[in-house]
Amino acid sequence: MSVSIIADITTNALCPSKSTCSQAIYINGLQQMVVGICKMVVIPVLGQLADEYGRKPLLLLIVSTAIFPSAILAIDESKGFVYAYYVLRMISHIMSQGSIFCISAAYAADILDGRSRAAAFGWMHGILSISHVLGNFLARLLPGTYIFEVSVALLLIAPMYMIIFLTETVKLTPNLNQHLRWSSKAYKLVQDRYSSMRYALHVVTSSSTLKCICLVSFFYDMGMSGISSVLMYYLKSAFDFNKNQFSEILMMVGVGSIITQMLVFPLVNPLVGERVVLRIALLASITYALLYGLAWASWVPYFGALFRMVYILERPSTNAIVSKASSSSDQGKTQGLVAGAEAIGSFLAPLVMSPLTSWFLSSNAPFNCKGFSLICAAFALAMAFYFAWILPEAPSTQEENGESVEAPLLA
Repeated sequence: MSVSIIADITTNALCPSKSTCSQAIYINGLQQMVVGICKMVVIPVLGQLADEYGRKPLLLLIVSTAIFPSAILAIDESKGFVYAYYVLRMISHIMSQGSIFCISAAYAADILDGRSRAAAFGWMHGILSISHVLGNFLARLLPGTYIFEVSVALLLIAPMYMIIFLTETVKLTPNLNQHLRWSSKAYKLVQDRYSSMRYALHVVTSSSTLKCICLVSFFYDMGMSGISSVLMYYLKSAFDFNKNQFSEILMMVGVGSIITQMLVFPLVNPLVGERVVLRIALLASITYALLYGLAWASWVPYFGALFRMVYILERPSTNAIVSKASSSSDQGKTQGLVAGAEAIGSFLAPLVMSPLTSWFLSSNAPFNCKGFSLICAAFALAMAFYFAWILPEAPSTQEENGESVEAPLLA
């Protein structure tokens, strides 16, 4: 709900009565850069913890962090509260951005066989798109002053639902370290995390499929994170878009994404496979970036949004490829490391996109192309497409035939 209005709130608070706000672009880019740095470590660790201590407690923790940023702006939208919002949103994104679906995908893999996972991932992303549509529909109808109050109420439902209905799928082992001194426990915790991280890196680097999909995810997230960090400020400056236009585009994309993820992906994937779907999605993302970067009229962003309905399939196809190439005991670790590769890309993107966008939106631009930074992002997406093109077929794992080789590493 808050996505479509945050550009207006930030611009009004930091640059009153202006349509272009370099300060807003930079603070958004700084937040994304810090989040990217921290996610490189946090997401793989959360994936490991979910494998060892259970999916439910980790999901409860990371979902709950999303409540506080909206609560701040529900109180006040002045400059100080906007700064506080970005600090809290940064903490929330470090914990939750990428890790929610990473652990949810591992949860789904716990209860489904390999043949059903791709369709399940498509449905999970489709349900996410339904929530986007409903959120943007509410944002379109509600006055701006009520959006964050309603958002907080809806965010509280998620942890309450999980507490009541979500069942744990990981069988927890007894804690053998409970009688150790606190210093010994701390040392053992660090040692276990190091060993688990080393094992996760071994799993990924020993698989040509997982190595290649990490590169795909890195370049894809570099391109798309760069675009998403500046897109609304670019559209606001170039075409004077506000929350109504943003909501319309997001609702249109959401409706199309529901169809592609819940109906098209489960039907097409068994026929052509995840790799072909991934390549089609990446081609659509390149077209999307070029259309937005070269947009010459206010209707072009609406047309370009049609390609967003296709490139959204990158996520379920990537999740399916990673899941197929991983054993059941390593789902959280591998999904977490791939998400960590995405985090590296999202950290690097603002370093280029924020100053480049601010420069080309200003009166000092070297030539008239306000969307030049988005065109540059298309090159990163083209690199993702190259690695997707050479992506080898994921071998079927034999996870049921023995214990994980991680056991001796953690002994």
